[in-house]
Amino acid sequence: MKSLTLTVGWLYPELMSTYGDRGNIIAYQKRCEWRGINIEILKLNQGFDVNLLNSCDFLFMGGAQDEQQQIVAQDLIKKRNLLKQKIEAGVPGLYICGAYQFLGKYYKEADGTIIKGLGILDLHTENPGLNSSRLIGNILISTAKGMKMVGFENHGGRTYLGKNVKPLGTVIEGFGNNGKDTGEGVIYKNSYGTYLHGPILPKNPEFTDLLIKLTLENKYKLTINFHTLEDSLEKKAYNAIAKRLKVKL
Repeated sequence: MKSLTLTVGWLYPELMSTYGDRGNIIAYQKRCEWRGINIEILKLNQGFDVNLLNSCDFLFMGGAQDEQQQIVAQDLIKKRNLLKQKIEAGVPGLYICGAYQFLGKYYKEADGTIIKGLGILDLHTENPGLNSSRLIGNILISTAKGMKMVGFENHGGRTYLGKNVKPLGTVIEGFGNNGKDTGEGVIYKNSYGTYLHGPILPKNPEFTDLLIKLTLENKYKLTINFHTLEDSLEKKAYNAIAKRLKVKL
């Protein structure tokens, strides 16, 4: 097989990486390197040339506090059309917490103020106010593909999915999108949104491999089959969270 090369577009690493989500980039990069896949990490900070998105095979954006998210929102709206084109074309991506919310139609603040989102995905988020508790703690979900994934969630907003998207998984332990409908995250084509911090990819290598596989297949139009990696440390991290949740896997 010819040499394979992937370019990862890391959106706003200086502003949207508050919760250690750079660990997702590290996990994605290392699992590519361990399989002999050449990888370039393209850091797309505030004011980046929108045309750089055209060179990205995989997109990633993490979460942040409200102030940073407001700065990013003003910059990202200028890139909305090309980002939408990439997502619609099946370019894989992972969007964590605030980034996940950005892709929706709007965010409704506690006082009723509506903050317009990018409107790329059929979902919206609402903040129920100070009298409502944050959805916080370790979480375990089960995906439609049979994967069980662990992470840590910490969000005040409640996200509700529309008819045109599906949840990433069903909550076994934890809160998920809104603490009511048992759904967590979102899937649209090859794009994934989730509230799972921790970060999510180092503790869930099967999911990381899925994202890499989708990226390669989308770019090269090949069927990709991976050899097994030695994942004992990843499994220990996964099991540590499951133990805290007191669940049997």
